Amino acid sequence: MSIAVEMQELANRAREASRIVAGLSSGVKNELLQQMAVCLETNVEVLQQANALDLQAGRAKGMAAAMLDRLELSDPVIESMAEGLREVAALPDPVGEVTGMWVRPNGIRVGRQRIPLGVIGIVYESRPNVTADAAGLCLKSGNAVILRGGSEALHSNRAIGAVLQQAIAEMDLPAGILQVVATSDRSAVTELLKLEEQIDLIIPRGGEGLIRFVSENSRIPVIKHYKGVCHTYVDAAADFSMAEKICLNEKVQRPGVCNALETLLVHRDAAPVFLPQIATAMTKAGVELRGCETACQLVPEMIPATEEDWPAEYLDLILAVKVVADFEEARDHINRYGSLHTETIVTCDYALSQRFLREINSSVVMVNASSRFSDGGQLGLGAEIGISTTKLHSFGPMGLEDLTTRKFIVLGDGQIRE
Repeated sequence: MSIAVEMQELANRAREASRIVAGLSSGVKNELLQQMAVCLETNVEVLQQANALDLQAGRAKGMAAAMLDRLELSDPVIESMAEGLREVAALPDPVGEVTGMWVRPNGIRVGRQRIPLGVIGIVYESRPNVTADAAGLCLKSGNAVILRGGSEALHSNRAIGAVLQQAIAEMDLPAGILQVVATSDRSAVTELLKLEEQIDLIIPRGGEGLIRFVSENSRIPVIKHYKGVCHTYVDAAADFSMAEKICLNEKVQRPGVCNALETLLVHRDAAPVFLPQIATAMTKAGVELRGCETACQLVPEMIPATEEDWPAEYLDLILAVKVVADFEEARDHINRYGSLHTETIVTCDYALSQRFLREINSSVVMVNASSRFSDGGQLGLGAEIGISTTKLHSFGPMGLEDLTTRKFIVLGDGQIRE
């Protein structure tokens, strides 16, 4: 069977199964997720045997230690996957929710009700735990899901998919509600991206290269998140102690994630005091600073920044620093170089903080808080399928509601249009 035919049949199964999962009650969906969690916990040895094959191949290819760590299905990782499914089961079910109702002059009542999207394709790299996390969110929101992980985690993803399928079979539900693409052939992704009649949405999770490939080759709507070039603007009216604490947390706690700080903007009136202060703290934490001309004059140890530094997503202990004349210059810099991910202002000026919220149009905008809170779990969504930096149909961290759409419902008692 060719890859094209295989992907077509897989997508057809998902489309048929999507009609069934869309009609499941909250109780049945929750029971399914709970049973999936149990299956993960009772198949730890099976999962780790498959994972060992991926780890062995990764070491043979010279995979970096950090990547191997992300790939490993340790006992805590598997337990976290199981607990994640239980947490999703405990979340409110968005399907069927009526989000508004109003009455027209002729007496008809008009409302909007949440419904599943249908079939969601997830294309992702490295972390095999995404297989369980994404499956749980898609199923709870009433969608069938097709999961295509990276070749580096092929054995692990297959094993997780097979274990989750045990729970689906035990509840006599169609296997098509959750399918893992079993081949590492890259053409499988290309073929999936053609199937706009069967698949309703594609969510790529991984590096910028993967996301651009999916976006450029898909006939299906794509939720995009190219990169996280996050800025923090320290205003002249900032509490410098607070600003130092926030900036250190944003840059140092986990520098390799998309909500880490990449560019620090400092008001020129704050710079003479705050820049030496934050530079000392950042350097002590092992951060390399790359500054504009003014920043380098105030902190001579800084490396001069180049034009390439301003749009850079370092994902490392490197920070670009720029001194700006005022809020307007900071805003314009963010608009030019930002990636619509997360921006923060540190200020005690209430009026300015409100301008920042109004005039900065990234998916998450913060006042006096760390950009590291830009995460579905931290923002109260319970869990997230990813972060969208495009404005259709979702913007920012995506929870269960973002895996649904809304239809109009109309209630009458015999009205006709004259």
